[in-house]
Amino acid sequence: MSLSVGDVAPEFSLPDQDKQVVSLADLRGRPVLVVFYPFAFSGICTGELCQLRDELGSYTEAGVQVVAVSTDPTFSLKAFREKEGFEFPLLSDFWPHGETARAYDVFNDKAGMALRGTFLVDAEGKIAFAEVNQPGDARAQSGWKDAVAGLSAAA
Repeated sequence: MSLSVGDVAPEFSLPDQDKQVVSLADLRGRPVLVVFYPFAFSGICTGELCQLRDELGSYTEAGVQVVAVSTDPTFSLKAFREKEGFEFPLLSDFWPHGETARAYDVFNDKAGMALRGTFLVDAEGKIAFAEVNQPGDARAQSGWKDAVAGLSAAA
């Protein structure tokens, strides 16, 4: 079942790169950009997250919390974050393996990884933007920015 704009976003509680639990419920009251990606340190994923890092101000200025989710263990995420200088949480959907990615319908069972799913969750917990790209299909982040601008305009 695919998630669509207007659906309630599935809740999650996942450890970040420092093993601190981040819950969607704890972020309620502000928009959250949830970015699923296949693997830390892989080429396309690194490029996408570095672009997000470089343009993070456009999200934070709009009051949006960015979180990135993969099925990597926390140790890999910590090294990835330190190497690339990410200032947003990298969440580990390692165990139960891919449970959150499955809830968002972006888990590839055969490869054991998340697809490139992007969800903007509004302050009330509903999906305001949803996009799913296949593993080798890099995302254009302009759609995310348009969705963030749309939230700001509606406020």
